[in-house]
Amino acid sequence: MQKSSTIEYPVTALIQNRKSTRAFSAVPIEGEKIYSLFEATRWAPSSANEQPWVYIYATRDQETLWNKMFDCLDEGNKIWTKDAPLLIASLARKHFTRYSSANAHAMYDLGGANSFLSLQAVELGLQVRQMAGFDMPKAVVNLQVPDTFEVGVFLAVGYPGDPASLPEKLKLRELAPRERFLQQEFVMNRTF
Repeated sequence: MQKSSTIEYPVTALIQNRKSTRAFSAVPIEGEKIYSLFEATRWAPSSANEQPWVYIYATRDQETLWNKMFDCLDEGNKIWTKDAPLLIASLARKHFTRYSSANAHAMYDLGGANSFLSLQAVELGLQVRQMAGFDMPKAVVNLQVPDTFEVGVFLAVGYPGDPASLPEKLKLRELAPRERFLQQEFVMNRTF
């Protein structure tokens, strides 16, 4: 599968500048910007306009909640997440609120809302790293997640920091160009 670090067709600057950074500054994020991130999720599309997402967040000064969230992360993510001033857990409601059936698209919708949040972060001078590396059972316990919700991903958010603050292996990955599969690897104008 072929990859490239070159943007081959025009895309918005928000997409060009989005990066899953690991190097965060310890500078706190202003409350207004935090609310702006979640306002962006309000306007994400969702199946039947259910907006099945729920977010739990903690800033570094909310030590008890921040530590409960941090404790859920895999050891590899803890190495750099310790510097992030904002941690977010994203969750999806499993069932529709107005129908008796399961919402088969809830996690898809949550992913869309997380993308809106990530692009809004770039607009605000922030970066987001979404993490699937966490202990699901511990997250359910630590965050007291009811059965009616499923944990999606955790997100570390902050102003970009100095890659030199990272261990050497992560520093090299942080400084490497972003690569993505070429369109020809995943876009088809035909059936399989």
